[in-house]
Amino acid sequence: MVSSAAVLSSPSFRDELLRRGGKSAGRCYQCATCSSVCELAPAEAPFPRRQMLWAQWGLTDRLVADPGVWLCHQCNDCNVRCPRDAQPGDVMQTLRALAVEHLAFPSFLGKLVGNVRFTWPLLVGVPVAFWFFLVALSKGFAIPDVDAELSFVEGRFHYDGFIPHELIYAVNLPVAAWVALAAWVSGRRFWTLLGGSGASRSGSFLAKLVPALVEVATHKRFSSCSAAGQRRWGHFGVMWGFVGAAVTSGLLVVYLYGFDMYPLPLTHWVKWLGNISAVLLVVGGGVLLANRLRGGRQAGSSTAFDSFFLGIVLAVIATGVLTEAGRFLFDPAIACVVYVMHLGVVLTLFLTFPYSKFAHLMYRTLAMVHRMMVAPNQEGRG
Repeated sequence: MVSSAAVLSSPSFRDELLRRGGKSAGRCYQCATCSSVCELAPAEAPFPRRQMLWAQWGLTDRLVADPGVWLCHQCNDCNVRCPRDAQPGDVMQTLRALAVEHLAFPSFLGKLVGNVRFTWPLLVGVPVAFWFFLVALSKGFAIPDVDAELSFVEGRFHYDGFIPHELIYAVNLPVAAWVALAAWVSGRRFWTLLGGSGASRSGSFLAKLVPALVEVATHKRFSSCSAAGQRRWGHFGVMWGFVGAAVTSGLLVVYLYGFDMYPLPLTHWVKWLGNISAVLLVVGGGVLLANRLRGGRQAGSSTAFDSFFLGIVLAVIATGVLTEAGRFLFDPAIACVVYVMHLGVVLTLFLTFPYSKFAHLMYRTLAMVHRMMVAPNQEGRG
């Protein structure tokens, strides 16, 4: 007797797929046009045709353990050429959102962010309200006075007179530790599922991680996309803008505690790094927003899950730029309110890292490493 693997269909998954914006999957009739035109899909394991079929059948376990879901960059070449308007690029986006929720630790936070269409006021409002409450509790909203002795390049007042740096670290360090733990558990779950999908991995994880990170850093794979290739530069600008902002923040800590220098003048090289990062964020965020507003097959449809992440990124960029400009241009009270809002949306961004579209960075990197470690003739199994 020939044994066969059990095929476990999930009607609830199909229902959730429809609710999240993947209803077009039902129009797919497996013509394979999508896989034929995709420049990113490997020949031995092409996508998204197979994923479209599994989505129709509700094969949750296979989809969650499939690297192809993450190797897709939603360039939407398949959307443009699909004869049935099944929107395979958009379906793959929805599948990634469902995979993030399925892998999340703890699961209830995954569901909270996954249902962001209804929960976004909570996800944004609580962190912002938390910071307003914390400031009121610690400083009583003591707005700093304009200091006439400060030069223009130093700004008219210091935010540390409103919110001490120690208070920010007291909040952000435990948050960073928690996010790291949640991301580690979720990523480990995904890596284990990838290894159990029937493909045998070989070689060193770290040796394959380096070229994967190079691809992520350069967004090289996006260069193969034609329908929405401009998204490459939007993602590139936002990613490196955040990297630059993070490096700037770390250097500011070094100068503050190592050299007792704060705030740094605008002419300082660390400030230049921060301002260049801000420009990258503004330009990159603008490109992504323009692409989303343009709509159509090339841009793809926008789900609440996708829009929430883009909205939070834009809110972080806007409040961050206004916070910096506030020291030079705004009334201190207005600038301080903007500063608190900035701290709140930054907290939202990083608290939701393992559960929002931000997690694509982790899962896509792991999928790329897995693919590099798997022999080509084994990758298409399952």
